[in-house]
Amino acid sequence: MPVQLTKETFLEKVFNYEENKEWKFEGDKPAIIDFYADWCGPCKMVAPIMEELAQEYDGKIDVYKINTDEQQELAGAFGIQSIPSILFIPVDEQPQMAAGALPKETFKKVISDVLKVE
Repeated sequence: MPVQLTKETFLEKVFNYEENKEWKFEGDKPAIIDFYADWCGPCKMVAPIMEELAQEYDGKIDVYKINTDEQQELAGAFGIQSIPSILFIPVDEQPQMAAGALPKETFKKVISDVLKVE
């Protein structure tokens, strides 16, 4: 299951933007973050895909969700303008953002190409 992040857990597990100006990933394996809201139709389409990816890549990547209504500061920190927005985070490179409800095959391609996970 994807893990819900609050600001506190985000600072600890992903990126402490209060202490670091430059991107510094705090995790030990690649991650995907789904920025969503409960009322968002396309977000509801992505939710089961995120759950499947969390199961299929269990132990290889971390899958997180951030509710933009509840965590407005985190959404603002990443300049989230539309949801769903998906952040793909490789361990040693800059993260990449994708907007919109992506099909599962696209997620798998990005996991392979950007996160370097098969």
